[in-house]
Amino acid sequence: MRLRLDLAYDGGGFYGWAKQPTLRTVQGEIEGALHTVLRVPEGEVAEPLRLTVAGRTDTGVHASHQVCHLDVSEGILNRCIGHTELDGVSALEYRLRHVLPQDISLHSVSVAPYGFDARFSALERTYVYRISDGSCQSGHDPRMRGFVLKLDDVLDVEAMNKAARLMIGLHDFGSFARPNPGGTTIRDVKSACWERVGERVNDVRVNIKTGCVPPVEQGLIEFTIVADAFAHNMVRSLVNASVQIGCGKRSLDWFVEKIHTPLREGSTGPIAPQGLTLEYVAYPPDDELATRAEQIRARRDSAELRLDDFELLNTQEATSIR
Repeated sequence: MRLRLDLAYDGGGFYGWAKQPTLRTVQGEIEGALHTVLRVPEGEVAEPLRLTVAGRTDTGVHASHQVCHLDVSEGILNRCIGHTELDGVSALEYRLRHVLPQDISLHSVSVAPYGFDARFSALERTYVYRISDGSCQSGHDPRMRGFVLKLDDVLDVEAMNKAARLMIGLHDFGSFARPNPGGTTIRDVKSACWERVGERVNDVRVNIKTGCVPPVEQGLIEFTIVADAFAHNMVRSLVNASVQIGCGKRSLDWFVEKIHTPLREGSTGPIAPQGLTLEYVAYPPDDELATRAEQIRARRDSAELRLDDFELLNTQEATSIR
């Protein structure tokens, strides 16, 4: 049986998603909780409880909506029912919520549709990076301190958006990312935009007792980027490049050169992680999940992938490139 887990976490206390032997990670905490509630000894090789995730977040990066899947036999799943009078899936969700640490929140556990793969079935991921710059005279809401990068410079959002528009489309982001072994830094960015909260329509929320109140993100600068997938450090490196442009340290021509010449060097490294959050993972209709997974898995397995091959394997996405 394949189960889908939807969850959120505060990444500040984790060394990223991926399980590591001696470090606290999100995957390690959840898999440990699964072994506890399903009564499977950690060393029981015959029934490994391993999660496959939609997007591996780095150290210090957060997620408000992460997706992963777990393959487990019905017999193992039913071990968690006990006296709950619930079915296996509902009992697992109930017990996990009581075992997971406070910096991980479980949204839901459900039986995954046929062909679902948390990683390879995904159509796109949405990340948001939040910055409090020098124009926030009153400072950002202290409740957001773990999810916002504080900068003293006043950033030019218009200049940063000129760079963001150049990110959109199919590019080799080799200047801003490191490929996985045998992988590629070619990615299809669907949208990328910088906005200062408070300059958007409907940025005021209504409270019955006090009337209109600003959102908790009031005054922050938010970068929202959507792509089919992201290479390692890609989003944080693109944010760093944008910030350098926004504070006048780099020109737009410099960014154009980096887009056209995928060469990794010191000026295109990643910015601090705390401002970054994985906000959403989108999937196709259930009857297209298996086809999508097969298509993307084949693409990832090709170490010699060329730009033309990428377009052929992803025709539906390539038609939206401007």
